[in-house]
Amino acid sequence: MSLPVLELLPQLKAALAAHPLTLLQAPPGAGKSTGLPLELLHEPWLAGQRLLLLQPRRVAARAVAARLAASLGEKVGQTVGLRVRFETNVSAATRLEVVTEGILTRRLQHDPELLGPQWGAVGLVIFDEFHERSLNADLSLALVREVQGALRGDLRVLIMSATLDPSLPERLGGGVPIIESRGRSFPVEVRYLAADPADPSAAVTGAVLRALDEESGDVLAFLPGVAEIRRSLAALRGWRPDVAVLPLYGDLPIAEQNRAIAPDPLRRKVVLATSIAETSLTIDGVRVVVDSGLTRTQQFDPGSGLSRLVTVRVTRDSADQRAGRAGRTAPGVAYRLWSERTQPLLTAARAPEILGADLAPLVLEVAGWGAQVPDLPWLDAPPAMRVTAAQTLLSDLEALREGQITTQGRALLDLPTHPRLAHLLSGGAQLGLGALAADVAALLEERDPLPRGSGSDLTRRVSALRAHRAGQRIEGDAAVLDRAERLSQQWRRLLRLPADDRAPAPEQVGQLLFLAYPERAGQLRAGSTDRYLLAGGQGARLPEADDLASEPYLVAAHLDAGSGEGRIYLAAPLDPAVLEAQAEVSDTVAWDSRSGSLTAARERRYGRLLLGSQPLTRVPEALRLEAVRAAVQREGLESLAWTDEARQWQARVLSLRCWRGEEWPDVSDAALLSRLDDWLTPHLGGVRRREDLGRIHLLPALQSLLPWPLPRQLDELAPTHLGVPSGHSVKLTYRPDGEAPILAVKLQELFGLADTPSVNAGRTPVLLHLLSPARRPVQITQDLRSFWNGGYFEVRKDLRGQYPKHPWPDDPWSAVPTRATKKRMER
Repeated sequence: MSLPVLELLPQLKAALAAHPLTLLQAPPGAGKSTGLPLELLHEPWLAGQRLLLLQPRRVAARAVAARLAASLGEKVGQTVGLRVRFETNVSAATRLEVVTEGILTRRLQHDPELLGPQWGAVGLVIFDEFHERSLNADLSLALVREVQGALRGDLRVLIMSATLDPSLPERLGGGVPIIESRGRSFPVEVRYLAADPADPSAAVTGAVLRALDEESGDVLAFLPGVAEIRRSLAALRGWRPDVAVLPLYGDLPIAEQNRAIAPDPLRRKVVLATSIAETSLTIDGVRVVVDSGLTRTQQFDPGSGLSRLVTVRVTRDSADQRAGRAGRTAPGVAYRLWSERTQPLLTAARAPEILGADLAPLVLEVAGWGAQVPDLPWLDAPPAMRVTAAQTLLSDLEALREGQITTQGRALLDLPTHPRLAHLLSGGAQLGLGALAADVAALLEERDPLPRGSGSDLTRRVSALRAHRAGQRIEGDAAVLDRAERLSQQWRRLLRLPADDRAPAPEQVGQLLFLAYPERAGQLRAGSTDRYLLAGGQGARLPEADDLASEPYLVAAHLDAGSGEGRIYLAAPLDPAVLEAQAEVSDTVAWDSRSGSLTAARERRYGRLLLGSQPLTRVPEALRLEAVRAAVQREGLESLAWTDEARQWQARVLSLRCWRGEEWPDVSDAALLSRLDDWLTPHLGGVRRREDLGRIHLLPALQSLLPWPLPRQLDELAPTHLGVPSGHSVKLTYRPDGEAPILAVKLQELFGLADTPSVNAGRTPVLLHLLSPARRPVQITQDLRSFWNGGYFEVRKDLRGQYPKHPWPDDPWSAVPTRATKKRMER
C-alpha cells in the first residue's frame, strides 16, 4: 500500500537539500517513521553517510527498526541498525540507525562532529514524534543545532511529528520550511460516556467487553500504569476464550512486547497499554481504542528536590493521538471514558518535559559539553531555579566544582543512567562493593519486586534478587526480578565484575544508597519511631510498623514528596560513621527564647543532621553578636528597654521625615530592625541574657543614626519642650505618623497668647490640650485665638465654680498668665 507521506518526497528532498533544518507534519498512518527514512538514504547530500532516526521510547525504536529492516527483506543489523541502552545491533553495512534520544547525546559527547570512525559519519538526524518534547529530545536538538552552527554546516536535521507547534519555525530561527502531509484518511468514530465515571481505570474492563461485542478487530486500551494494567488483565482473562489479552509497557521483556505488537492469526487481541502505545508504535489489527483518559507522570518539586508520581488527565493532543491508533489501517472506533462536556476542559497539549523535570542529567550533559545552560539554543529555556537545584545536587555528587565538570563528572557521563545511580555504581566499585552496587542500581530502576506490605527495606529486595538468581522460589514478581537481573548483568559487565550471591549487609546497602542520595540521609526524630529529618531539611515518614522503624539513621531512596512530610517507600539503614566521615564541625551560638539566654556549642553536622555537640566555654565574639542580633530581629524591638525619651526621639525624627522628606532617616521599628548593625550592635557588648538587653541605653544608640548637622536641626525644628507665657517650659508629645505634636498645658498659663505655638520652623502648629487645674483636658484646639474669643467663656462658666481658687478673668487677653492660684498670685 502506498504511503501518503511519499507523495511529498520530491518536496521534502528539495527542502533538505537547501536547508539545514526542515519540519514535517504528518498524521498517524502517513508512513513518516517506517516509509520515509529509507527513501532518503541515497540523496547526494547524504554522500554515503549514516542517517539517525530518533525515537522517544525503546519499545518504539525496536518496532520501527524491525519494520524498516523487514521492508528491505533484511534483519536488523544490516542496512537498518538499532541502538538503545544496553542493546546495539549495527554493522559496517548499516546506513540507517534507529536510536533512542539519549543515545544521540552520548554519541555527541564522544564525537561532537558526528564524523568519528567508531560509529560512522552522520549526515542526517531525524527527530521523530517530536511533539512529546522529552528532556533528551530538547537536549539533543540544542546540541545538534550547536554542531550545525559551529562544526558541521552540511549536517541536516529533520523534525517530524503528527502535531507541531505552529510557532516552531519562528522559534527555530525563522526561514525553516514546514511540509505537511494529509496522511491516510481512515475515519475514527469517537464515542463518549454520558457522564464522567468515578474511576476511569475500573471502567476500562466494561468498555473493552462492550467493544468486543459491538465492533470487529483488535482492541487497544490505554491505562495510566502497570498496576491498572494488571488489574484489568486479571479481570478480562477468561471472559472470552477467543480473545488474547496482552499487556504492553516499557518494562516488559522484549519477547512479550513483540507478542503484543505482532498480529495474532488465530484470535482477536486486546492490548492493555500505557502511553508508550500513543505514537510511532504500530500495533497491527487494531480497530478499536478504549481510552481511560489518564496517564501517569513524574512531577518534580524543586523546593524539596524530590519527585512524586501522579496520575493526571491526558491532554487533548494525547487523546487525539490515542484515538488515531484505531484508524491506522481501516476505519475505527475510539471509546473515550469521559463525557463530551469534559473534552474541551482538557489541557490542549502537554508541557515540554524540560519545564518540569529533574534537570540533573541535563545539567551534567551540558557541563560535559563545555557550556553553560543559558548558552545553548533551547526551544524552552530550563527554569533557572531547577538548574540551580541540579547544580547543587551534582556538586554533592562531586560531578561539578564551581559549575565546571570534574573528572568524576565525566566518569558519571560514561554510565548510561541518572547521575545519582552513576555515582552509586562508580563509588561502589571504588569501595569494593561493585557487585552489590550493580544489584542495588538495578533494583532502583525497576518496580518493587516484592508484594505490597513488604516494608521499605531495600536489603530485602537485594536478598530476593540474589535468591532468584540462584534459582530459589521466592514470594515476589519473577518478571520484575528477571528484568532487574538482566540490568544488573549489564552493570557488572561494564564494571567487569562477577555476581555476588552472599547475604547483603544492610549497612553496605545504606552506604551505597548514600552515594546516590546524599541529601536523603535521615536521622530519627527524638521521641519517634518512624519520623525522620533528612539531611536536605525535609521531613519524611516510614510506613506504619515498618521493618526499619526505630533505625537511628537511614537513607531514603524512593520517596514521595507529598504535601507535607515525605513518604518513604524504599530505604536502608545507614552507619552513622559514614556521615561522621563527611561531617562539618562548626561553632554555633544561638539564643534560646524560652530561657532568654545564649547557648553555645561546637557541633558536628551533616547537612541539617546534628551528629553531636559539646558546650563552648569561650564564645567567639562575632558569633555572640550575630546570635543576639538575630534574637532581637526575631523577638522584635519590644525585647529592648524603651524609655519615653527614646520613643519620643523616634517620633520626633519620624515627624520631621513626614514634614520635610527623606533627608531625615526612616527610624520606624521595621527600619530599625533591618539595620541593627548601624545602631544597636555596637552597644551589645557583654549581652548574654534577656536582662542584659534591658540594660542597654537606647537613646545614645539611636542618636548615632543622625549625621551632622541633623542633631542640631532636630532640636531646633522638633524641640522637646516649648516655653509658654507663664514662663515655664512644657514638654511636647510627638507622634510618629507626622500628626501635630501635643502640647498639654494648663489653660491659665496661656492668658494673653494670641497665636497657637508651632514647631518645624513655624510650619506646624501644635495641638493644644488645654488643661483644668486638675490637669484634665477641657479643650483641644489648634486655633487659640478663636478659643479666647468664644470657647473660653463656656469653659469659664463650667469651671470657675469647681476651681474658685484659680483665676477665671473676664478678659483672658489682658490677664496675667500663671500656674498659681489667686491667693498665691496676690502674694
